[in-house]
Amino acid sequence: MIRTAVVDDVPVLYAMIRELAEYEKALDEVRASEEQVREALFGERPAAYAHIAETEDGEVVGFALWFLNFSTWRGVHGIYLEDLYVRPGARGGGHGKALLRELARICVARGYERLEWAVLDWNTPSIDFYRSLGARPQDEWTVYRLTDEALAKLGS
Repeated sequence: MIRTAVVDDVPVLYAMIRELAEYEKALDEVRASEEQVREALFGERPAAYAHIAETEDGEVVGFALWFLNFSTWRGVHGIYLEDLYVRPGARGGGHGKALLRELARICVARGYERLEWAVLDWNTPSIDFYRSLGARPQDEWTVYRLTDEALAKLGS
């Protein structure tokens, strides 16, 4: 079952964010607090949205956290999927596909023309899964990022 996250889901969302970071070998890079996640999703001005995957008995086994982007070329919003995670014991049960299906359904219903995300180049199981759904890599684009000192230097 896929449902929209509620504020009471923040602790389990935060735990899964940390589990995902550990899987991606980057747990030491997690700086967000549970309170920051709560504020981003449920504060006065939400910046992101989340959906929860549950088993039939209500156990939370995965999540998708996303936000709106915008294509100047298409003139409409899209969804950028920041995180998609299914706990190891629940993988292969259709939860990841169901989460992506829900985001695709939202795109279609709202007239959004893109659902995009990034995947680490070593994550072959995820890459194979995404390709099986018809997703294609955007190899001609390279992501750039400013953080920490470089961001502060440019912004001052």
